Amino acid sequence: MSKDRIRAAAAFKPPKPKRFYETVSVQKVEDGFAVTLDGRFIKTPKRRLLALPTAQLAQAVATEWDAQGDVVDAARMPMTQIANTVIDGVVEAVDAVIDALHGHAEADLLCYRAEYPQSLVVSQAEAWQPVLDWAEKAFGARLRVTSGVVAVEQPPESLAALRHALAGYDPWRLAAVHVLAGAFGSVVLALAVIENHLAVDQAFAVARLDETFQALVWGEDAEAARRAEAIAQEVRAAADFAFLAA
Repeated sequence: MSKDRIRAAAAFKPPKPKRFYETVSVQKVEDGFAVTLDGRFIKTPKRRLLALPTAQLAQAVATEWDAQGDVVDAARMPMTQIANTVIDGVVEAVDAVIDALHGHAEADLLCYRAEYPQSLVVSQAEAWQPVLDWAEKAFGARLRVTSGVVAVEQPPESLAALRHALAGYDPWRLAAVHVLAGAFGSVVLALAVIENHLAVDQAFAVARLDETFQALVWGEDAEAARRAEAIAQEVRAAADFAFLAA
């Protein structure tokens, strides 16, 4: 295959399916609340019933489907995507998800501080340390802080405390924590949102402190701003998902 054909194949994006339904509704089922399209139940990619634990969450998912235009764009249905992930994956792999989050905690963003310039060092300390202090108070998880890129080994008892906290969440909220931690680079910030210590937009601003500083120094890149807004929408949806699932 020629290089041009390889590039063309890599750039190919399958067309989005046309909207094939008129009405969207929520129906009580044995496992919770399901969303129907013209009276037919939605299935996950693994052909399982898309059943949500609360009527509020089911209504939010239904709203995503109802908001679709002439085509169905999965990228505009973040809650549906998280729900599919829970049903098809997280429910059967809770320990694996917690293991992944444990790995995030070992290298939590809030524990790695800049060495310079001093203004950034101060900003990080003022924004990040209070969240770490909260985690110590809330979970008994005292995390060590370092400067630069040299890894810091976290106390096993602190990581165990965070793992214990994560194990207390059902698969629905655990999936939301996973989305938030991945976007923030911080399990502590994800927990702060889930536990109502920080609003999701506040936590996102804390997580993007370095990027915000660079934008102030060098100017904001338009593409970076678009990516940031896309991530902001993702974390807002994850936070809403967690609260509606409770």
